[in-house]
Amino acid sequence: MTLPFHNQTVLITGAGQGIGFAIARTLVRQGANVVLNDFDDTLTLQAVEAIRQDRETEQAGTCIACAGDASDVTFIDNMVKTAVDTFGSVDIAIANAGITIFGDIFTTTPEAFQKIVNLNLRGSFFLAQTVAKQMREQGRGGSVLFMSSVVGHQAHPGLPVYSMTKAGLEMLAKQLVIDFSPLGITVNAVAPGATQTERTLDDPSYVPIWSRITPMGRPATVDDITNAALFLIAPASRHITGQSLVVDGGWTSVSPPPVG
Repeated sequence: MTLPFHNQTVLITGAGQGIGFAIARTLVRQGANVVLNDFDDTLTLQAVEAIRQDRETEQAGTCIACAGDASDVTFIDNMVKTAVDTFGSVDIAIANAGITIFGDIFTTTPEAFQKIVNLNLRGSFFLAQTVAKQMREQGRGGSVLFMSSVVGHQAHPGLPVYSMTKAGLEMLAKQLVIDFSPLGITVNAVAPGATQTERTLDDPSYVPIWSRITPMGRPATVDDITNAALFLIAPASRHITGQSLVVDGGWTSVSPPPVG
């Protein structure tokens, strides 16, 4: 049986751990060849090695490391070139890299503002631009996926800049439908709610608080988000584009703040 993403080349930024890593691992299991990016060299190599050790079948794909700054346009160009030189194409790109810095409107510095915008928006925009040029040359379409957030839909204390960038990514997905559809390229966004990752699990109160205020009774797992991402980039979803899929256990429907 042919695996769902057999011989598809997927580029994923910010995938050294958490949601990005889970998506990369699952795609390799399902036959994809993955170029895994993270800013941290050691984390990138460790993630790739873990995925290589995890390959479950002979049909599973390959994973290679490409560490670097996903907000840097020159690096993005080189990352796409690496994918093409290694695997012959880029079929799917997932702009997962992002940064969260807490602070209200009164305490946000210009430096913090620029750092968030550079990675969350600039990096995602130019990754989409660069891979779309490559997909246009290939002539067989493809998929681009942005990683948004529930705070792109619902205000949340301490995240004015982060929320702005996530809402911007969802509008970018809509806007790029104009340019990408004639090329057969879909472009969508996933908006995770509270999710159990290495970062959030450092806080012992995280799961109890979000379990209490999430209608489904728990925060998401990385597999919950992975399943949504794979749905949107799968060949069976080729008529879905310009959409944002919220995966939050119902939290945005009621939106209580996470007060301890």
